[in-house]
Amino acid sequence: MAVFSKRFCNQALNGSKPSRLHFQSIRTLLLQSASESVKVHRHSDADSGIVQINMERPEVKNALGKDMLRGLLNSFEAISTDPAANVLMICSSVSRVFCAGADLKERLTMNVSEVRATVNSLRSTFTFLEALQIPTIAVIEGAALGGGLEMALSCDLRICGEDAKLALPETGLAVIPGAGGTQRLPRLVGKSKAKELIFTGRKISARDALSIGLINYCTPAGEAYSKALEVARDINQKGPVAIRMAKRAINEGLEVNMASGLDVEEECYEQTLHTNDRLEGLAAFAEKRKPLYKGK
Repeated sequence: MAVFSKRFCNQALNGSKPSRLHFQSIRTLLLQSASESVKVHRHSDADSGIVQINMERPEVKNALGKDMLRGLLNSFEAISTDPAANVLMICSSVSRVFCAGADLKERLTMNVSEVRATVNSLRSTFTFLEALQIPTIAVIEGAALGGGLEMALSCDLRICGEDAKLALPETGLAVIPGAGGTQRLPRLVGKSKAKELIFTGRKISARDALSIGLINYCTPAGEAYSKALEVARDINQKGPVAIRMAKRAINEGLEVNMASGLDVEEECYEQTLHTNDRLEGLAAFAEKRKPLYKGK
């Protein structure tokens, strides 16, 4: 399944145009994740455009084993080629845990080469998640540790229940965060605070995470999903092309100097000028009604 999905993604990136039937059948296959631990749900009716991934591996607190990682990657790849997807929510179906991080029992059976390959796969999967054109939201209730927090860091937004605990505890196992944690955490919270959290490996509460800019919202326990869905619905009502271009402009602009960033903004704005959605937005404003955007 993983090889099949990568081949399809490459086909899409190369600009080839499979038939609609071919596309729909492939999308259906891919959304039926290769892993029983990962479920993909497409919202419908007024919420059409919102896609939800649920992690379901309760026996190990959603630990990131090979099978689960394969399921996540397949799901991300499928969503990346789905023009109907406008926003992604990543959730847990397991009570009081988002993701406990690496599957350490599985890791114990690996030699050095296998560990290296597994960590590289985690890193590349989260990089793929970060590069998705649509906004992504991590919905966190309970523990988000190690690779679980690194996955959340790869999302655009993080919304936590107040009982959430977040940590990168890898130094306690004599390794470092290897799936992006040493790079994404300081970009969010600053170098000094990131060093403290990684050097000590200590857990922080959702309220503390909010105070340092690690998360976007801290809700009462059990209400993170409701808040995330509210935010997703707000995003889903906006122009899809505009949302994609805004994400690109912010992400790419932050990697360059201001002058180059403004060039990126100009290029992204240009992509919205010739869309039907831009005309629809102006018409809806003039007619005092809600716009009906189609991503075109």
